[in-house]
Amino acid sequence: MPKHILIVGGGIVGLATAYRLRERSPDAAITILEKEGQVGRHQSGHNSGVLHCGLYYKPGSLRARLAVSGIRQMVAFCQENAIPHEICGKLVVATREAEVARLRALQERGTANGLEGLRWLGTGEIREIEPHAEGIAALRVPQEGIVDYPRVCATLASKITDAGGRVVTHALVKQLKRAGSGWVAHTTAGDFEGDFLINCAGLHCDRVSELAGERRQMRVLPFRGEYYKLKPERQYLVRNLIYPVPDPRFPFLGVHLTRLIGGGIECGPNAVLALAREGYRKTDFRASELWDALSYRGFWRFLWRYRGTAWYEVHRSFSRRLFAQSLQRLVPDIQPDDLDTGGAGVRAQAISPEGEIYQDFCLISRPNALHVLSAPSPAATASLAIGAEIVSMAETAGLEGMCAPQSTTMARKN
Repeated sequence: MPKHILIVGGGIVGLATAYRLRERSPDAAITILEKEGQVGRHQSGHNSGVLHCGLYYKPGSLRARLAVSGIRQMVAFCQENAIPHEICGKLVVATREAEVARLRALQERGTANGLEGLRWLGTGEIREIEPHAEGIAALRVPQEGIVDYPRVCATLASKITDAGGRVVTHALVKQLKRAGSGWVAHTTAGDFEGDFLINCAGLHCDRVSELAGERRQMRVLPFRGEYYKLKPERQYLVRNLIYPVPDPRFPFLGVHLTRLIGGGIECGPNAVLALAREGYRKTDFRASELWDALSYRGFWRFLWRYRGTAWYEVHRSFSRRLFAQSLQRLVPDIQPDDLDTGGAGVRAQAISPEGEIYQDFCLISRPNALHVLSAPSPAATASLAIGAEIVSMAETAGLEGMCAPQSTTMARKN
């Protein structure tokens, strides 16, 4: 194991990697370079706070394996460190006949991934668990839960620094240069040297890999996920987590209803192409980042492939009525006036030049570097397992790693 390790990115994956590195190699010098003023400021702190247990992912994929082991590791970490969390279970609800077969396929996939306690429900049984939900069938997933991910990030950072590691904030990486067999990172907080580089830069991972000399064979497209919140007097409509059956025409899970660990009910997210990699508002715009997307052929091929769904997502983004209609499929009593505007997050979605989605985790290993180029949901849940995987790969650095795009159809093929 290299003795001086630089980690670019202080999100939950970068932090979990440093934590696992410290466990495996307590004498290693570990430095995390984070461009923001504190850790976990982007995808790690702008998600719905759900603990995903591995229901959706192709059996045998890295994503499935790390999701199943990752939720166990994350729950254990939360228990050991008194981090608020709860295994409350969720319902995935079929509201149309065409969705029933897809729901059965999800049940088979979850069983193949090792999930326990999956239960098929009829209409009456749905109402026993979620009295205001409506569907013709549902799958009860008892191992899913909710958690405070910002608290997880803060706890990981504290443990890393207590053990002698460094978390350097306001450290935007401007250049990465080879120094013998190692690296020098030129940042806004100074220069930092290391024998081994681990790129966990999330929304900027492809650009950081390019700074390290990699050819960008894929590109990150930012998708903003917008949320509403149920007004306090209407929160009784949802007890825990209610999800739709995923639409195979689009790579995201669809708007759903989530009880938050700190209280309240969140509705969403949708998935709208953002005009900046950290474009949390509709008005956020960065010309260089927009041009980076527009000049990429994979963007146009993706947009053509999903043109109908992409247009609907934009339309719904500007319509509280349409957003409420999507939620009414699951809970018919929800009305537009029940919704208060909530926050937003931005997903880093890796896209191939052919316009295909990278559905699996993508880890690329080099003799003195490792790049996390795709870490879609459930990366937060699986972060400790991803960190352990990265450590194992770093110990045998030079392997190519796993990085293959999958179309939505391929990713959900039974």
